[in-house]
Amino acid sequence: MTPLDTPAPQPDTGDDAACFTLSNAMLVLPDRVLEGGLRIEHGRIAGLTRSPGRDMGGAFLLPGLVDIHTDHVEKHVFPRSTVRWDMLNAFLAHDAQVIGSGITTVFDSLPVGAAQHRPERREILADLVAALEEGRALGLFRAEHLLHLRCEVTDPATPALAASVIDRAQIVSVMDHTPGDRQVTDIADWVTGMARDLQITLERSRELTDALLERSAREGGRVRAEVVALARAHGLPMLSHDDASPAHVAMAVAEGVAVSEFPTTRAAAEAARAAGLAIVAGAPNYLRGGSQSGNVAVRELLEAGLVDILASDYVPRALIDAAFAIAADPALPQGLPETVRMVSEAPARAAGLTDRGRLEPGLRADLLHVARTRGRTHLRAAWRAGRRVA
Repeated sequence: MTPLDTPAPQPDTGDDAACFTLSNAMLVLPDRVLEGGLRIEHGRIAGLTRSPGRDMGGAFLLPGLVDIHTDHVEKHVFPRSTVRWDMLNAFLAHDAQVIGSGITTVFDSLPVGAAQHRPERREILADLVAALEEGRALGLFRAEHLLHLRCEVTDPATPALAASVIDRAQIVSVMDHTPGDRQVTDIADWVTGMARDLQITLERSRELTDALLERSAREGGRVRAEVVALARAHGLPMLSHDDASPAHVAMAVAEGVAVSEFPTTRAAAEAARAAGLAIVAGAPNYLRGGSQSGNVAVRELLEAGLVDILASDYVPRALIDAAFAIAADPALPQGLPETVRMVSEAPARAAGLTDRGRLEPGLRADLLHVARTRGRTHLRAAWRAGRRVA
């Protein structure tokens, strides 16, 4: 330890220091909003109460949010296209934004395998996982950070990369970003966009795209099958990314996938519902008024009851904003208990976490004190396992 170092804080254990009462709040329960308070003991919710305690001023108490998919940490790793930041410092910046958005459990969706516009993803995976584990071991994070492996099936290196870190993961998703299917249907637009992003000629972009299409046709099925087998061998929940058709959903079901993540069409979402899969939608899509890539609008899926889980995707704050905005939308059927479930209980259950996500006795005291001012939602305090973290 250098002279400027201080001892690392101990991990949250929910011990006797986390015993207190929160009173005068609007409790967002799974089925209703109830005026009252909560008693917290040993880091868990002991029960609902009318006893006096720390006055919440009539504002909301919610369960801590659970974000099942965010690739936001990459924005801190690469703050500029030619700049790579220290990995652990990038995670710390990410953690500050995550907890400031009310997310007490975050699944950091780290890329496994190269994408056409992100070839460096192959080489950074090990360092990203090492930084994540170091931050957790040193008790540096305020949110709980878990590992979501986003496995790109267009890269033949993906199975070996996934195998190198699979024992540290909590969930796995399979992605196929080949243009012409799933997320990107217009190959010409892809070619133009890649030329712009990589600052290459259109001719070179077409050459790279043709090579990607050929490699995907040759290797994609094998890579996907190996990733699925790896996840199943480790008993990890699996998500299928960007399902665009009932055929995509049928393939996911045959593989043992339980979650359809960001279906790109209503037909795919309807097929996922019929098959009993949980459906993840992007909160930014709703807040923006539609998809950034021309896919189905989340609002349409909400109207049809085809959303179970909201994920922040690339804007951490989108979760809490969307939960309140959807509940306030008179044209949508979901009220606040339903939308809060979409960002707390539902993602926790999909990921196999049964100890959080609801204001219920016996569950972990991951809590948010949230106020509303002129239609804006702002976080006043957050607790994780009964410890104040924001």
